[in-house]
Amino acid sequence: MNQEKLNMDKQNQKIAMRVSTISIAVNLILSLGKLLAGILGRSGAMVSDAIHSASDVFSTIIVMIGVRISAKQSDTNHPYGHERLECVASVILATILMATGVGIGLGGLRTVLSGDYGSLEIPHFMALVAAIISIAVKEWMYWYTRAAAKKIKSGVLMADAWHHRSDSLSSIGAFVGIAGSRMGYPVLDSAACLVISILIGKAAYEIFMDAVNKMVDKACDAKTEEEIRRVVLGQEGVLGIDSLMTRLFGAKMYVDMEIAADGRQTLYETHEIAEQVHHAIEKRFPEVKHCMVHVNPAGDSDKKRRV
Repeated sequence: MNQEKLNMDKQNQKIAMRVSTISIAVNLILSLGKLLAGILGRSGAMVSDAIHSASDVFSTIIVMIGVRISAKQSDTNHPYGHERLECVASVILATILMATGVGIGLGGLRTVLSGDYGSLEIPHFMALVAAIISIAVKEWMYWYTRAAAKKIKSGVLMADAWHHRSDSLSSIGAFVGIAGSRMGYPVLDSAACLVISILIGKAAYEIFMDAVNKMVDKACDAKTEEEIRRVVLGQEGVLGIDSLMTRLFGAKMYVDMEIAADGRQTLYETHEIAEQVHHAIEKRFPEVKHCMVHVNPAGDSDKKRRV
């Protein structure tokens, strides 16, 4: 079972690295294209959007480092592994994203509050085209990265997916601002920067809170716990569940439970039941790193049953 989990972890790491490499390549091309379109097309919103895309490159590098370090095997100083370092990478990514959003927002706010709209340049049509291309590419990157993150259950890769989505949304804001400017409202190009910054900030907050929850041993969702109960109660010899506790550990999950069994059975027989439950949980839920099962005599557990 341990070798099987090790092979799965290696496969998941390969998937994360492949997706991240593609992400870096796409973002480099896209950010350079948007920067060029923003400068030549005289669009502050497109330049801001290009900066956002450029920050994606750096954040994806953080993702790759986090995935590689968190995949390290347990050692003497870290007997529970290194999975929480993936959460640290997510926190760093969220911080970078928030800083990017604040920087873009302040630039747009200064222009909007200046009141000097007559001197603002009207963006060129190429900036509008660049925004449309960016929306399509970043939305595709969001779905591509999201699918991989769900497959390997990686929080930091999912955070990177939302980074792509925030870039897609910022490109929509840039599109609206550029289009509005070309229709005779040049201030809308700068106003779009404010909208972009808010969207980026929202994504950063959600990434940060998801990472924090996984670092403070938050329980898994109710649906997963209910499925765990169903699997356990389906095992031969299990008469009930006295206690079930789960905790998230980076991209992994720990399960601690007390089950009820016939107290007249031998130690070997109850041990076999516990082993059966243990393997059933780890097989059904690949994200479970370890499952601890304690067996209570059914007669005694009825008196102290908590759940």
